Amino acid sequence: MARAKVKRKAVGATKSARKRKTARTTARPRARQHPIDLYYWPTPNGWKISIMLEECRLPYRMIPVNIAAGEQFDPDFLKISPNNRMPAIVDPDGPGGRSISVFESGAILQYLGRKTGKFYPVDERKRTEVDQWLMWQMGGLGPMAGQAHHFRLYAPEKIPYAIDRYTNECNRLYGIMNKRLADRPFLAGAYSIADMACVGWASRYERQGQDIR
Repeated sequence: MARAKVKRKAVGATKSARKRKTARTTARPRARQHPIDLYYWPTPNGWKISIMLEECRLPYRMIPVNIAAGEQFDPDFLKISPNNRMPAIVDPDGPGGRSISVFESGAILQYLGRKTGKFYPVDERKRTEVDQWLMWQMGGLGPMAGQAHHFRLYAPEKIPYAIDRYTNECNRLYGIMNKRLADRPFLAGAYSIADMACVGWASRYERQGQDIR
């Protein structure tokens, strides 16, 4: 009798294993992610988005937009980025499963953060802290550093007032960043899109007339 019980037990275990195997084989496969189209040129604003896509391990295709050749004015690109600026993205797997295009680097970072749930907190207090520093870069560090770079290196004539104005403003902004990072490793709590937004600009400090080493 003991042997019969063991046999029935083994048969029952085999049936359960078959059921589990069948359940696994009939489970619906995960939907394949389509690559995001990244319209890009290697500038601090372009780097923001490539960093975020790499950090999130999202599949993407890089589509160069040569701003020196004026490709940002191409009519097809203007449908995606009406401000004729890169970067911009087209996500085939947008909200509701429909394609969406996004321009402006800060908006793209926020969109990707919401999409993936990474590097952009869900908690409203923490998210607001990230947003503050993201906007600080978008409205302050980026424009001022860009102007300092332009007037120091690319302007057809040297204009001392413009060079001094933007170089000094960059110096002020880096001072703010330096104070913020004096007692913490990142701008807004954990590593976030705010840090990604700033690192490209900070890496070009010498072209902006700064010494932040």
